[in-house]
Amino acid sequence: MLEALSSLAAALWAALRPGTVLLGTLAFLLFTAPKNYPPGPLGLPFVGSLLQLDPEKWHLVLQEFMKKYGNIFSLDLGAFSSILLTGLPLIKEALVHQGENFSNRPVVPLQERIINNKGLIMSSGQLWKEQRRFALTTLRNFGLGKKSLEERIQEEASYLIQMIREENGQPFDPHFTINNAVSNIICSITFGERFDYQDDQFQELLRMLDEVLNLQTSVYCQHKGDAASSFREENLIYNTLDLFLAGTETTSTALRWGLLYMALNPEIQEKVQAEIDRVLGQSQQPSTAARESMPYTNAVVHEVLRMGNVIPLNVPREVTVDTTLAGYHLPKGTVVMTNLTALHNDPTEWATPDTFNPEHFLENGQFKKRESFLPFSIGKRMCLGEQLARTELFIFFTSLLQKFTFRPPENEKLSLKFRVSLTLAPVSHRLCAVPRG
Repeated sequence: MLEALSSLAAALWAALRPGTVLLGTLAFLLFTAPKNYPPGPLGLPFVGSLLQLDPEKWHLVLQEFMKKYGNIFSLDLGAFSSILLTGLPLIKEALVHQGENFSNRPVVPLQERIINNKGLIMSSGQLWKEQRRFALTTLRNFGLGKKSLEERIQEEASYLIQMIREENGQPFDPHFTINNAVSNIICSITFGERFDYQDDQFQELLRMLDEVLNLQTSVYCQHKGDAASSFREENLIYNTLDLFLAGTETTSTALRWGLLYMALNPEIQEKVQAEIDRVLGQSQQPSTAARESMPYTNAVVHEVLRMGNVIPLNVPREVTVDTTLAGYHLPKGTVVMTNLTALHNDPTEWATPDTFNPEHFLENGQFKKRESFLPFSIGKRMCLGEQLARTELFIFFTSLLQKFTFRPPENEKLSLKFRVSLTLAPVSHRLCAVPRG
């Protein structure tokens, strides 16, 4: 009996030696990977390549994989296999030319348990089409693209200016102050009213949003009795949470990056303020109409979005049918991500990709659109709030620089370090907002 146990132990030890484990892993991968599948790093059974991804800078690890395996590579994430696309031609081919084949969202078990794949962001198929159509109609009804909504943003900018003015030029953390203003725009659309910055319930909502980053948005609808329709109170709640998530966190984060970059680049801040003084002076409120006459300020806002890298990868897609991309076979159900980090830092597209440089968006002194600039994605599932976000960013940013000069606090060193959550946001920091004469 003892001899038998000894033999069994020896056999198990031999089976578990590193070389045997490696061979077993290779065999597992060879027999389970689809034929003609994009190359990628070897992963372990059950966990894939998750152990190779640093949770504090996973998007940078992916850039190293891209350099090794090319513009299309596979990444085993344990629960599912994914493909990462880099470069404008590949991204356009997938999201525009083959848009229908890449239009679904992947089903993630935890996410499915929490939100049941409802709402605007993570729904798919007919459910998504109904939600998007309704959300677009509702946003238009509430003033998207009209003077009325722009006036709400201008009004909120005035409240934001007053709040910052009360800091009296002393160091303050701009995080929740900016969050208050941006959130109030969504509140005015969905609830029909704004909230005072000192409102306890409003502050609790913003704290929860910052902690869990899964509160999202919409409004009420007329299809409650249609049994075949996706419009239910539950879906409306998730839509509302979606709009808060997409309409608050991303815009607020971009604004914080903008003020931080201005404090770190005073010469650029001075040029923005010179253009503001020339076009608007100190009394005229910034507007989208004035944006055409302010190419430098507009370029700075775009460069903030490029360098801030708020969304390093687009929200994942799922392949709806077996398809071919760049000569590779992608089976139905494959998760696809687009690499915005690499796109917005490509040295063949940007003269100084690692430097904050508004000239990237200027040509002969005029604003220049860049095809390789996709912070709001492209195709059928591009961000439906793009117009609102662009309007908010320009008006808030310009209004703040019209009234204040942002500087680092004395004896405090600002950095471009970030924290990774749903977005790439600057770490907690303080600024001084010095009133302008």
